[in-house]
Amino acid sequence: MKRDIDPDGDNFIMVRLNRIYTRTGDDGTTGLTGGERRRKDDLRIEAVGAVDEANAVLGLARLHAAGDIDAALARVQNDLFDLGADLSTPGGAEPQPFEALRVVEAQVERLEREIDAFNAALAPLRSFVLPGGSPAAAALHVARTVCRRAERVAVALAAREPGQVSPVALRYLNRLSDLLFVLARAANDNGALDVLWRPGANR
Repeated sequence: MKRDIDPDGDNFIMVRLNRIYTRTGDDGTTGLTGGERRRKDDLRIEAVGAVDEANAVLGLARLHAAGDIDAALARVQNDLFDLGADLSTPGGAEPQPFEALRVVEAQVERLEREIDAFNAALAPLRSFVLPGGSPAAAALHVARTVCRRAERVAVALAAREPGQVSPVALRYLNRLSDLLFVLARAANDNGALDVLWRPGANR
């Protein structure tokens, strides 16, 4: 993989994948953004992998989504690559000559605005929602649970490596799972198709 400055002069990094396999991971390690090698079962790699998995599930959810929901998911998918880059760059390990790509507060604030906007149209909840309903909602609930797992791993990583995980990245993951819950309800005809939990119904 080669990183270049955008020829138009923008400050983001273009990635060129010259080869798909490099054999450098055959020893069970993988590289972070700054070049440091970590075991593939390292918590930081686990966090990046869980974010990647969430992104993949969102790709499946988008096969069933349309309109504003699909547009929101498209933005999130791009954000998740930003988040993966953030998590693969420990704090204080800025790669040179490139500035590390970090998730910023504006991205978290956008999620909050989208949560509020979609939630305003939803029927009030009378119980917890069981995952299901429409195909889009079911896929979004899967994505929500993967996102929660990514958050748990990132929180564990932050505890293990104090000061090396961006607090904004953690906030983004927390808000994202909330957004995915709201979008799942929106995909269920704004809650009309929600399957509600009935405590003790089958006892």
